[in-house]
Amino acid sequence: MSAYHREIKPWEELTIIDDYMFKLVMRHKRFCKRLIEKILNIKIRDITYLEEEKSLKMKYDSKGIRLDVYVEGDDTIYDIEMQVRDYGDQELAQRTRYYQSMIDVDSLARGALYKELRSSIIIFLCPFELFEQNRHIYTFRNLCIEDKNLELNDGTTKIFLSSKGTANDVSPDIKAFLDYMNGLPAADDFIKEIDACITKTKTNHEERVSYMTYEMKMREAHDDGRAEGRAEGREEMASNLAIAMLRDGKPIEEIIKYSHLSEARIQELAKQL
Repeated sequence: MSAYHREIKPWEELTIIDDYMFKLVMRHKRFCKRLIEKILNIKIRDITYLEEEKSLKMKYDSKGIRLDVYVEGDDTIYDIEMQVRDYGDQELAQRTRYYQSMIDVDSLARGALYKELRSSIIIFLCPFELFEQNRHIYTFRNLCIEDKNLELNDGTTKIFLSSKGTANDVSPDIKAFLDYMNGLPAADDFIKEIDACITKTKTNHEERVSYMTYEMKMREAHDDGRAEGRAEGREEMASNLAIAMLRDGKPIEEIIKYSHLSEARIQELAKQL
């Protein structure tokens, strides 16, 4: 029996804070563009989706990431993440650092020079409290410790939005979006459009099937990962046991009996001592 116990959330119950539905909504350029404009209080000429579901992977064996909404507009790269799970402030900060590094490496891999790296803004939408400051919005850029008026100007910005904030620090339309994340009714025309889009999407049979397929694949990947982890753990324990027995001068036959490793593997371990 699988050790994976998380129930698949019914398609009919998905909201804007569910990863799958958030991506479906942000697939509509008018919503994605307007949300970025509202958060940053800017006007964007146009946005282009670099990929519908962008995955970045280093050439060496490292942790890959999947960006929720990865777009570029007016020579700036925007990554918008619906970060439902509260990893804690420190890990969330480190996640933005990792996302930033992967975005830059991806740009360089496509031929950009260091001086040609475009500005990038990573936005985390969080339905939980952040940084114990009761704010709705936190914007981070690299500043000089000795002179806070001196900015590094490396083109990177990280923004965290918390739907649980209580300060009067965001515009009414952003507050309406954050309230909508909290499950409150749509309060303005923009949010009502998003809500109508979600309602209509839920009637799409193909999207429903795609969602169920996606969730099943996620579950299978999780189960496979746990099984692989258990197998690796057993292999490590067996190898450690064999090494200890080799150091004690135990015969190969006895080591095979207790470690269940092959003679060839034991010989490999012996060469490492």
